[in-house]
Amino acid sequence: MLWVCRIPLRRGPYFFCIYAGLLVWNLGTTWWVCEASVPGGLSAIFANAFLMTFPWIGSRLVRNKWGHGMGDISLVLFWMTFEYIHLNWELSWPWLTLGNAFAQRTSWIQWFAYTGVAGGSLWILLVNGILFRFLQQTGKDRKSALRLLLTAVLVVLLPLLCSYLMLRQPLPDAQPLSGNIVIVQPNVDPYQKFFPGMEESEMQKLMQLSRSQIDSQTRLVIWPETAIPESINEDSMRQAAFMVPVWAFLRSYSGINLLTGVEGYRFLTEGSKTEYSDRVPGTNKYVDGYNSAVLLDSNRFQAYHKSKLVPGVETLPSFLHFLDYWFAKFGGTTGSYARQSERTVLRAYNSPLAIAPAVCYESIYGEFMSKYVSGGANLIVVITNDGWWGETPGFRQHENYARLRAVETRRWVARSANTGISCIIDPYGRVISPQGWDTASAIKGQITLGGEMTFYVQHGDWLYRIASVFASLLILYSLFRLIRKKIRRG
Repeated sequence: MLWVCRIPLRRGPYFFCIYAGLLVWNLGTTWWVCEASVPGGLSAIFANAFLMTFPWIGSRLVRNKWGHGMGDISLVLFWMTFEYIHLNWELSWPWLTLGNAFAQRTSWIQWFAYTGVAGGSLWILLVNGILFRFLQQTGKDRKSALRLLLTAVLVVLLPLLCSYLMLRQPLPDAQPLSGNIVIVQPNVDPYQKFFPGMEESEMQKLMQLSRSQIDSQTRLVIWPETAIPESINEDSMRQAAFMVPVWAFLRSYSGINLLTGVEGYRFLTEGSKTEYSDRVPGTNKYVDGYNSAVLLDSNRFQAYHKSKLVPGVETLPSFLHFLDYWFAKFGGTTGSYARQSERTVLRAYNSPLAIAPAVCYESIYGEFMSKYVSGGANLIVVITNDGWWGETPGFRQHENYARLRAVETRRWVARSANTGISCIIDPYGRVISPQGWDTASAIKGQITLGGEMTFYVQHGDWLYRIASVFASLLILYSLFRLIRKKIRRG
């Protein structure tokens, strides 16, 4: 695609070539979303590839005005800005952020503790740009080609060296948890879990798997997203008949906390309703539905309501409501939810556990998760249900992205996935006790809590913000030149 930028194509053929390349990339990496809904999945893939053309179109305009050198620089700035916007706007889909490519090679990117995935995106863009210019100079100017090759080698090796040195350093201030955690993978078919008559057997399965690993040192048990197979009124959680076995289970073990996914709801009045509320037919009441993470002990509970909603099934802008039917089974969970704007750290009453809950899709957002840690969280827990897409690369990609959050924050990550992959991830991004796809299991492990605040936790996506500022200045300067030129002609 960098080669296409050098060809004197007209706008139509240029757009077609760029879009075709981006579409092949999107199809090749995220085709699995079609397992849940073919129309919805294809719509998302084609739309995402279209959005990705904007940095290339902007770069072409700069290239035509100031040459290939500025064009290449603008492409880096515009692509970084695009990734930053795609992390934060209403139809956010940062799955293909370039820096995510290193999720399986965390030994290479320990410096993400300073830059986050933005550093990985910049690394890829720089290396590809330098190597492309090297290939251009080969056979034309041997000295320039050699300089470019040496530059590329340095740009590749220096971050790897930094990562190697960081792996050899102990993590300061981390304290061992005086006990262990248990993670449950129940392996329930997500398309059948809410069928009438299945609820009791699913609850018994969760508790039996938990008991198989719980011992006197267990401090936390983790069940996956929407593990409780019935919608629960969160205002009467203690009295809900379906929760009676759960409370009894917790009372039978002293000092244990349970973190579980719940499909919750609350009734509201006209005065307390939110922008997400639906009116209850035939009444003057309203209801908010939630995809919740709930922390319980034998007497109390705390709830966090999922904030980053999956595009399609959980959120869709008004201008795309005509696609509601296609997106109805796009994946994730089963409904339309209210969201929570602020982060809630779930703190255990009887231990130092301070949990950053990530419900499914939320675990792919670096700065979002880092705000939990800056708010005092000493453990990240990911609860998810990736069974919607079957045995495809989707659930493996999702598990790997959690490794990036561990490196960025230097916190342990516990991951409970309904159908897999459940695991524990250490602060260097190394996976411990991964459980295979389509298996029911429970694992037990030791972790440490807390540690120092990384540079990334303190400053978030600073690299993206810097790129966005320079991209904005470049656009404003281009507009200024264009307006001045028109004024002079006028």
